[in-house]
Amino acid sequence: MTGVSDSLQQQPPAQLAVPPHNMATLMAAEDSRIDSTHTRQLAVEIEGLTFFKDNEYEGRHTHGYSLPGFWLRPRLTWQPLSALRLELGAHALVFDGANKYPCYAYHDIGHWKGNQYQRGAHVLPFFRATAVLGKTTFVLGDIYGGAAHGLMEPLFAPEVNLTQDPEMGVQIMHCRRHFNMDVWLNWQSYIFEEDTHQEAFTVGLSLRHWIGRGLGRVKWYIPVDVVVQHRGGEQDLPELELGVQTLCNAGAGVGMRWQPTCRAVESVDASAAALGAYQQSGSLWPFDTGWAATAAAETSLRCGVRAYGRVLTARDFVPLYGVPFFGTLSYTGDGGHFDGVTTTQIGVEWSHTFARDYMLGAKAETYISHTGQLTSNTGITSPSRWNNDFSFGIYLRIRPRFILKDRL
Repeated sequence: MTGVSDSLQQQPPAQLAVPPHNMATLMAAEDSRIDSTHTRQLAVEIEGLTFFKDNEYEGRHTHGYSLPGFWLRPRLTWQPLSALRLELGAHALVFDGANKYPCYAYHDIGHWKGNQYQRGAHVLPFFRATAVLGKTTFVLGDIYGGAAHGLMEPLFAPEVNLTQDPEMGVQIMHCRRHFNMDVWLNWQSYIFEEDTHQEAFTVGLSLRHWIGRGLGRVKWYIPVDVVVQHRGGEQDLPELELGVQTLCNAGAGVGMRWQPTCRAVESVDASAAALGAYQQSGSLWPFDTGWAATAAAETSLRCGVRAYGRVLTARDFVPLYGVPFFGTLSYTGDGGHFDGVTTTQIGVEWSHTFARDYMLGAKAETYISHTGQLTSNTGITSPSRWNNDFSFGIYLRIRPRFILKDRL
């Protein structure tokens, strides 16, 4: 991208954006690097993403729906030292046509009911402190979440970047030439005495280790991802009857990136991974252990086009933050679970950077899945069958920066 200062470019990335370098990363991932030329500057920074995403799903895994709207994150930033940045502002989420929003943490909290509402937009305060010590970055408050974690796509759906609240808690990122690590705690629900919902938090690890001394045109790497969500605790009200629940996802594999000398092709990527799911406590899932295996390939062109494909097969597997088609639970009607699923994902996306601060993107993908026998929560079984679900979307990201005071 243009407009990035040399002082920032010389620093290694403190986030796991590469690999992959897909459109979700370009549109939603924040850059945690600190630019030393911004020292003692007071500025206004605006992060914004407007989107229209239409999911045309058949309904065996999940119902179709549309997401028209935008989120906006204006904030004051002050960098008192070359290795310390403070940010204060707000995060607002708006869905077109909505006029009130429940006041609880957004994403995968279907059992929790909000008893208060905000009108006009879903608005949260935003504060972040980022400190760099050598190769390690410490973050407190609103952390660098979503696509910035760089999780494998079967464990994290890009759509989550559109709808979830900013992740809040603590984060440690360590970066070297051949090694990147991101460890975080996202506290999603704080409770008071006699509160009517459960405490909940997510702990995650994303690690990438590049193999070999050189980082030439062919790069091999080992990805390791772990996501654990915990709900409930000692202060739960007895009438909730949900109990303590601890759910885990993990994955490990191998990947390769080739950067050819061809002018038209930016990179060719391939990867394979084994995934696991474990219900350490609770009964949210009808099974305690499950597994999945996946292989993927993609080609990125210099004109901004990226084509990709993935095949995944799973048994008793549930991705906590992934798309439903990579798991064996059904989220429609009477619910239930499949005895297995094999899904092929095919997609193409395009992105264009007008300048460093403005990016436009479009994406279309299909999920061709063979779902095994479905056993509903009522005990009724349905035979296996093929399904074809697809979605498309268009996105525009803005992130301008305005200096209010230099050398403050």
